[in-house]
Amino acid sequence: MIITPDINTLPSITKNGIKYFELVAEPVKQELLPNLFINAWGYNGSTPGPTILVYPGDIVNIRVYNNLPEPTSIHWHGLDVPNNMDGVPDVEPTPKIQPGSYFDYRFNIVNPPGTHMYHTHFNNSHQEMMGLCGGLIILDPTQKSNIDYDYFIMLQEFHLKGLEMGTIRSGLYDIEPMSHDFNFFTMNGRSFPFTTSMTTSLNSIVRIRLGNISMNAHPIHLHGHQFLVVASDGNSMSYNNYLLKNTIHVAPGETWDVIFKSDNPGIWPFHCHIAHHMSNNMTKSTGGMFTTIKYED
Repeated sequence: MIITPDINTLPSITKNGIKYFELVAEPVKQELLPNLFINAWGYNGSTPGPTILVYPGDIVNIRVYNNLPEPTSIHWHGLDVPNNMDGVPDVEPTPKIQPGSYFDYRFNIVNPPGTHMYHTHFNNSHQEMMGLCGGLIILDPTQKSNIDYDYFIMLQEFHLKGLEMGTIRSGLYDIEPMSHDFNFFTMNGRSFPFTTSMTTSLNSIVRIRLGNISMNAHPIHLHGHQFLVVASDGNSMSYNNYLLKNTIHVAPGETWDVIFKSDNPGIWPFHCHIAHHMSNNMTKSTGGMFTTIKYED
C-alpha cells in the first residue's frame, strides 16, 4: 500500500489485458507554502505528477498529452523498455510530443518490484527544473503484510524570482529553471511547515521510498531511529547487503528505499541535512526539505 497523503496515484482502466493511463503535461500553479504559489510545469495539475502504480508483467499504455507551449517527452527512469518507448527524442527513435498532440507509450513491465520515476527528457535543463517529474512504483504482488506504512517522497528544488533573500511573501511567483541558486526545497511539491507528516504507530514497520529529480544531492536524515537501506534504483538488495544508517545520500536521478521499526514514540524530523535546504528563502524558521514522523495515539 502506498499511503503518501500528498501525492495522488494515477487511475487506470484495464481493457483486453492492457492497463491504460493518461498524463497531461501542462502549466500548473503549485502551492509551496500557504498562499505562496509558483508557475511551474507538471502533470495532471501538480508537480510532482501523480504516482503510477503497476505490477511486474503488466502491459501498460500511458497516453501523454502535451498542453505545454513547446515539445516534450517522458522518460521512464530505470525501466527496461523498448528503445522507441524510452522517451529521449534527440537520440532515440521516439517522437517529440508536439504542443496540442499526444503519444501512447506502450510497454511491458519487465523489471522486478521497486521504486522508479518518470520525467521529461526533452529540453531537460528547462523542463525538469520547471517540475516535469513523478513517481512510478512497481508493486510486489506477493508482498507479505510486514510493511505497515509505505510512503513515497519526491525531492525537488526551485528558484523563485522576485523575493528578497530572507523574506517570505504570499503571492504567485515565476521560477527560473536555469538557475543554480535555489531558494525553495520541497518534499512532494511542498516546503515545511506545509509538508505532510508521515504517521506511524508503535512497533510498526515503515518503508520510505525516496526519489530525486533535482540538480543537487540531498543527504536525508531521520531522527530517533536507525533505518535499513533495502533497495537502490528500484533494485532490492540482498539481506546480507542491507546497510544500517540514519542518513542516506540521494543523488540526482537516484531512488532509495529504507525501512525502520517505529519503536521510539514522539514527533521526529526527517529532512535534508544541508543547512540551506532546511530553510524557506533563508528565513530563520525551519522550512524547506523537511517533514516529520508522527506516532498515532
